Amino acid sequence: MTRIACCRLAPRVGEPAFNRELVLRGLDGVDADIVVLPELVTSGYVFASREEASAAAIAADDPRLREWGSFGSLVVGGFCEAGEDGALYNSAAVVDGSGVLAVYRKTHLWDRERLIFTPGDVAPPLLETPFGRVGVLICYDIEFPEMPRSLALRGADLICAPVNWPVIERPPAGEHPPEQLTAMSCARVNRIFMAICDREGTERGVEWVGGTAVIDENGWIAGATSADVDLIRARDKVYSGLSDAFADRRPELYGDLV
Repeated sequence: MTRIACCRLAPRVGEPAFNRELVLRGLDGVDADIVVLPELVTSGYVFASREEASAAAIAADDPRLREWGSFGSLVVGGFCEAGEDGALYNSAAVVDGSGVLAVYRKTHLWDRERLIFTPGDVAPPLLETPFGRVGVLICYDIEFPEMPRSLALRGADLICAPVNWPVIERPPAGEHPPEQLTAMSCARVNRIFMAICDREGTERGVEWVGGTAVIDENGWIAGATSADVDLIRARDKVYSGLSDAFADRRPELYGDLV
C-alpha cells in the first residue's frame, strides 16, 4: 500500500520566508510516501501585479525546492517559477531525496493568471516511481478532460494536482464542490487515483473551496487529506464484467476533440 497525504497550507503573498517555513513544518508533520502541496505554495496566489509575482518567483533549481525532498517522501508542490526565458510560470515541482525530478508548467491559466503567467507548452510529466506511475496537473487543467485522459492513456496510476480553488458559488449544504466532483469524475472515467491539494485560509479577501481529497480509481473519496491505497489497481480498467474503460473507447469517433 502507498500512503498519500495532501498538506493543506495557507501561504502569504510577499512573505517567502514565512512560506518556506510553513512548507517545511508541514512536510515534517506528515508521514506519507507521496505528499501533495497546494498550488503556488512558495509565493501565495492573489498577486496585485506581475511585478509582485516576479519578486516572489524562484528558479526551478532553487534550493528551497530541493529541500522538500529531505523528509523521505515524494513531494509534488506548486511554485511561482522564474523561467530562464524571463517569463513567469505557474509551475509544480516533483521532488525526492535526490532533488527535483520534474517541473510542470500549468497549461490552462485561470482568469487573471493569464495577466501574470505564461502558459506551459509541454505535456505534463509522467514519472516512474517506487510507488507507481505518477503524473502532474495543476488546478484548472483538471477542467479539460483531455489532460487527465492523456496521462491515463500514457499509463498514469496517480495524478497529483496542486490547486487553489477560489469560491465562486458555494454548493448547497452537504454537497461536494463542483471542482471536487470534476476531479472525482476524472478518477472514475480513467480508473486512476487523484490526489488534490487545495490551500487554506483567506488571502486578500479570496476564500477557497477547501476541496482537498485523495480519490480512488472508482471516483470515491478515499480520504479527506490522506489515504492508504494500492495504486496498482489503476491498471485494471474493467468497470464490471465486459465493460472496460479503455478497451471500449471509440477514438475514431472523437476526432473533433483534437
